[in-house]
Amino acid sequence: MPSSCSSIASPDVPISRSSCLGFRPLGWFLRGLISLFFPILRAQWQDWPMSIIEVRDLRKSYGTNFAVDGVDLTIEAGEIFALLGPNGAGKTTTVEILEGFRNRDSGDVSVLGIDPQVRGDSARDFRDRIGIVLQATSDAGDLKVSETVGYFSHYYAGAKDPDEVIEAVGLGEKKNELIRSLSGGQRRRLDVALGIIGNPELLFLDEPTTGFDPEARRAFWGLIRSLRDAGTTILLTTHYLDEAEALADRVAVINKGRIIEVSTPTALGGRATSQARVIWEFDGVMHEELTNEPTSVVSRLAREFDGEIPKLLVSRPTLEDIYLEMVGLTNGAES
Repeated sequence: MPSSCSSIASPDVPISRSSCLGFRPLGWFLRGLISLFFPILRAQWQDWPMSIIEVRDLRKSYGTNFAVDGVDLTIEAGEIFALLGPNGAGKTTTVEILEGFRNRDSGDVSVLGIDPQVRGDSARDFRDRIGIVLQATSDAGDLKVSETVGYFSHYYAGAKDPDEVIEAVGLGEKKNELIRSLSGGQRRRLDVALGIIGNPELLFLDEPTTGFDPEARRAFWGLIRSLRDAGTTILLTTHYLDEAEALADRVAVINKGRIIEVSTPTALGGRATSQARVIWEFDGVMHEELTNEPTSVVSRLAREFDGEIPKLLVSRPTLEDIYLEMVGLTNGAES
């Protein structure tokens, strides 16, 4: 019976027993390395971020107007990603292409590993994996909350339990109420319930807190964070810069169809290293100084005033300041 090592040799070249045995320690050594390092590498691979959305050179025009003009974008699994930009910047067109509601002119787009322009059964599978919360929705006001969420659950193959979803969005006490009796904030929570009932891997949120009072907005932010913590990737579009700063792991600024920058809210536009503004009052006149060393300035002023510094204020540019500078807007008008 031929040896295992002779089976890989040429039939015309004899292999001695000693040369065959020489291969065995090497094989044992390699198997040992694999058994030692493979679990470590596999754990690292699982921790590496996976791209949920990949966009390369995306373009869409309407006549001579380039709504989207060469957008590149990557969104990782498990993050809240905010897309910021003024009206007409290309946000809505970009998001609608990612959702599969609008065809692109050119470029490569992958959402959950699928081209959103796909049709047929593949399109149905794609819809089953995403959730969408539009800025404005119309609902059947004469249906109960539980009826509406239960009805929508039948659209998805792996839908969540409707009662659990209703509780998750904070509408447990309203489940048997008619939709028309809900407040604006409660209706928005219902919109989110309908967006997540299919247990989506990716959730699109379009201006989710428009019209909310401050208390309702912050309560709603808690819901969004809980969805992220449960593993849902979220693409958020909002005009509220404080909302983007509070929720987003990363933000992208788009203007005139092009991405200007992608960064964290704290680092966008060099914000983290921007000069601080120190403001104080002296002899009834307000003074200010821009500096890279605000602590030194405050220490100097404390010595000069021999104690408390009148009306002292130390600040760095807000996300809104940086954003307005990036998109070329001042006082709401394009410069």
